[in-house]
Amino acid sequence: MFPGGGQPNMQQLLKQAQKMQEELAKAQRELAEAHVSGSAGGGLVEVTVTGAGELLALTIAPAAVDPEDTETLADLILAAVRDANATAQKMQAERMGPLAQGLGGGIPGLPF
Repeated sequence: MFPGGGQPNMQQLLKQAQKMQEELAKAQRELAEAHVSGSAGGGLVEVTVTGAGELLALTIAPAAVDPEDTETLADLILAAVRDANATAQKMQAERMGPLAQGLGGGIPGLPF
């Protein structure tokens, strides 16, 4: 079950787990503080989200506002939010991916 058939060094395992937990918490804080922008319609609609995906700001250019066509404006807003969230998700994957991979091989003797 364990490499070499022996027992794992529990103190070492706990240190590794604590270090990974600290790195994960740090990454989550950094993502929550990061600001990511997205836009649609050639910049007619711009949004800012955190790296965790929380919507912080929305800017709509006057040229995007047509009282006769609110559907297009709604589509532009959705597209801008999706653009920003896609960038935030990419940032999350880049930052959190190595930590998740560390769970698989970073602690010997554990099945995950």
